[in-house]
Amino acid sequence: MSAANIQPTSTEDVSAVIDYCGEIYEVRADQEFLIGREADLCIDDNPYLHRRLVRVSCHDGLWWLDNIGSRIAVTVADASGSMQARVGPGARIPLVFESAVVVFAAGPTTYEFSITVRGTTFRSYAAPTADTGEATVGEARFTPSQYLLILALCEPWLTQAGSGATDIPRNAEAAARLGWPITRFNRKLDNVADKLDRMGVPGMRGRPGSLATHRRVRLVEYAVAARLVSSSDLYLLDDEKRRNSTPDALTGKDRR
Repeated sequence: MSAANIQPTSTEDVSAVIDYCGEIYEVRADQEFLIGREADLCIDDNPYLHRRLVRVSCHDGLWWLDNIGSRIAVTVADASGSMQARVGPGARIPLVFESAVVVFAAGPTTYEFSITVRGTTFRSYAAPTADTGEATVGEARFTPSQYLLILALCEPWLTQAGSGATDIPRNAEAAARLGWPITRFNRKLDNVADKLDRMGVPGMRGRPGSLATHRRVRLVEYAVAARLVSSSDLYLLDDEKRRNSTPDALTGKDRR
């Protein structure tokens, strides 16, 4: 089944709409849609990406997302990022939100696309929170410097328009963006990973030797799905680098 055949004859026939980089794919309830390296939606020629990773289909009146890959997990979140689920290989999840974001990583690249399902009745509600000067996700609170670290890793995603593919900066690149020594960056990354691990975010711990790369990729994947960072805060990266370029900063202690 090719992507060209996923075009319904009328808007009344459309039940799900998939948006990737502004490319719109309309899917009827009697069709299934495959996403991967060689699928109805060809995401990328990334060799780390499965030929077919995700299947979107409708059964018994519900739309489902199936992870049909063998190695890569995907994260499915509501549009606000307040609720999310990690879907491992061979698992599936019902698409109960009217609009959902799907995020996954293949090698050093993170991908994002959205799915809109018509006719769902489930609604999420996020209560307003007071600004305490700390970023909060679930029970984890991040200090300003920890937030800067996450912001630096997510900068390429924040600067692109809409969904798509994003290369994740290496530790040394993100540290240089902030004007930090690599030792400080790695220590802060340890702290952030510890906090997320304690609140139950999977992938923050792994086998020796693969931990550094894996947790950086998983951190970005989680932050993107949870909408943890905002493009309106990107100026903080420039401010931090300027602050650390002064002579006093070279001898000052890290108090954050």
